[in-house]
Amino acid sequence: MPFFKELRRRSKATFHKTPTSSVEEVSGKSSSTIDTTSHNSITPPSSIRPTLSTPSLPALSESDTTSALSTPVPPQRGHLNSQRNSVIGSSSSSVNGVYRSQAPVSPYAPRLISVSDNSWVNQKVLLVYGQIGDPRQRPLDGHVTVYHHQDNFPSTGWPVTASHFKALVHLVPGPNRLRFDFVSPKLSTGSTHPAIHSSWICVNYLPLVNNPPLQLVILLGKDSDGTYDAVPERIEREGNGLDMAIRKYRMAAYLWQAFTGEQMFRNNFGRRCFRFEEEWQSGSLSRRDLPQGQMRNEAKIHIVRSEKTVAELRDLNIAQQNGKAERKDELFTIAKEAVRNHFQPQPGQKQYVSVLLLDSHWDTEAQLITGHAALGSDGDDIKMAIFGSHCLQSYPSCLEEVVEAFSDCTRTDTSHVANDCGDAGSNWEAANLGIGAHLHEVGHLFGCPHQESGVMLRDYVRLNRTFLTREPFSTRTKTQGLKVCLPNDECSWHRLDALRFRFHPSFRLPSDPSPTSDDSVQVWPVENGKILFTASSGIAFIELYAEGDTFCHNFIEYLNTESSPNGLPRQVAVTESELRQRVYGTEKEKKKNIRLVVCSGAMGSYTVESMNDLKSKASMIKLPKSQSGFKSGRLGQSAMEGSEPQQVLLECAFIKTKLLTSIKVYHGAALDGLEFCYEDATTQLFGQRGGKPGGDEFVLDTRRGEILLGFYVRAGLWIDGIEILTSLGRKSGVYGNAAGGSGHTLIPPLGYKIAGVAGSCAAWVDGFSLIIQH
Repeated sequence: MPFFKELRRRSKATFHKTPTSSVEEVSGKSSSTIDTTSHNSITPPSSIRPTLSTPSLPALSESDTTSALSTPVPPQRGHLNSQRNSVIGSSSSSVNGVYRSQAPVSPYAPRLISVSDNSWVNQKVLLVYGQIGDPRQRPLDGHVTVYHHQDNFPSTGWPVTASHFKALVHLVPGPNRLRFDFVSPKLSTGSTHPAIHSSWICVNYLPLVNNPPLQLVILLGKDSDGTYDAVPERIEREGNGLDMAIRKYRMAAYLWQAFTGEQMFRNNFGRRCFRFEEEWQSGSLSRRDLPQGQMRNEAKIHIVRSEKTVAELRDLNIAQQNGKAERKDELFTIAKEAVRNHFQPQPGQKQYVSVLLLDSHWDTEAQLITGHAALGSDGDDIKMAIFGSHCLQSYPSCLEEVVEAFSDCTRTDTSHVANDCGDAGSNWEAANLGIGAHLHEVGHLFGCPHQESGVMLRDYVRLNRTFLTREPFSTRTKTQGLKVCLPNDECSWHRLDALRFRFHPSFRLPSDPSPTSDDSVQVWPVENGKILFTASSGIAFIELYAEGDTFCHNFIEYLNTESSPNGLPRQVAVTESELRQRVYGTEKEKKKNIRLVVCSGAMGSYTVESMNDLKSKASMIKLPKSQSGFKSGRLGQSAMEGSEPQQVLLECAFIKTKLLTSIKVYHGAALDGLEFCYEDATTQLFGQRGGKPGGDEFVLDTRRGEILLGFYVRAGLWIDGIEILTSLGRKSGVYGNAAGGSGHTLIPPLGYKIAGVAGSCAAWVDGFSLIIQH
């Protein structure tokens, strides 16, 4: 019995022992560790419920914070109905809110503006913005410390400037109960313990593992030593080997993700973002993970070696920069070949890959960055972005170094590292350029062209403002930075970029409808200058380019249409006068050209190089009985040798006694011809009777009133294959090459019917369009 009493006494002491945890304070260039007290606690289950989508972050400025100030933090439910409190020391509260002080609500407790309680997010590192008190009345400096869910990640500190703060918050899957503590020397009570003002919030993290990830690759020459450019002081302090390169690249990728997720939220698209392939490994997002041997699930960095040597990559790059290379994108091609050999994608599988070229080095004699290229492409099955490592030394390697990296005014020593284009004159500007310009190329791999503003121009030179509340001196502008960096001052994705991301498979949310395999857009110029666009996946937006424009300055978006399951209309109508009014401010500009790019909800596009090509007169066809017909946009290029135009007006469309009973399709590896067969044994032939002898015949069920509805066409340079679609929902299957070209659904718009087919034919059919009529 004495033994059991002693055991129970010891157990009781163990249970009541108060552990200590260190708090990492991050401010400018300095960091220090102090001790604070925390208590173990339990988050009550079933207290977290998903809420409806929260509003996007309002545009805030120092003079316009009334709406934010008048909106209290949404209350939580049950045990988690926490408050913003002011307490002495930290023993009066708990990270998870089980033991709380009964002190009154503090006006200086951190108020989160960019995220609301019980929000759902889909990324590991969340960017948050908040305020302390009323910035207009009593701006305060100090620090906000973030305590993570059940102490599963080291606490991090973030500077507060004039009552504004930004923080990067690490999340784990499921509900995350977070505490934000504010401390300021101006609010000292005279006690040895500083006054701590606290607030709590719950954020739910749902990883979207069914979305295709953005793969992260470090590419090396086959004889590379795995080092990158750095000044001697930096090499002595942190090294410049492959391990540090991996940590810095991973941290940069999580900054891309945090920035993009917040930008999508501000565009009212929810917390959408691309994900990374993650693996269980030694943690690097906190600087305390490595010495403690902490394992975490973090982004995987694939190490890939090229078949080229470092010298070959260097010589190729020098020839490219001097204009002597055979192809400007040869380094990109070499990188893609190495990536393809590494991932070995299966047929039909798409890979999204961001590549860091580690063997980019500053040649002080030639004054060139060798082994470097900044390119991105969404073509082919491997969508890839590449960028050099010449700015890598300036990147943060963990969350605690983010503020430090973007505040470091140390001048760039060009005897060791490059000052790329003169925009990297200091360490923080080099971090901006490297991380931001690489993100620009990632934008390309996700399908974004250059824009008039934002990351896809050169807005990334302000990327630091996304993560800081105060900006240091800039060598690029020769001016002192902003005293307070507010959301309106930050770098951004252009609205058109956000629209493309909204419908990209890497940005899908579980609530989105299943994607369609047909991403095509069809154009139908009809009467009275009207133009109809149709897409089975819906019309997302139309870009309008004035004559001579490189960037899109005008666009029309079609979102939140109630009649469509995915919020997009399957058919839209515009007029020439409307488009001219939008682009030129007047509809009288008849001579100036307008170029259109129409994008579908599956991110397919149709480009109309000239508005004049779409005028109804150019596409109009005379039909029997003085009727008018209209041709759809052409599929195929009609560019084969000996190609001649062909046209067939279906007799069944004009003669009531004519009954179309079947369609014969002549094909081999491409479409050779279509023969329309009628009940009276007459036929009409489009193209020729080549390919398979006798062709394949698809019979219509005329007893049930089945008629021809349209076609699904596989087309590229020519017509690879065709499928017949009927009014009863039947499909014939694709005749010809079912995998050739890209897919296009040709079904007449509402209010119109098929009058015939047109196109061109050489050795086989190389052009195809529908003729429609009212």
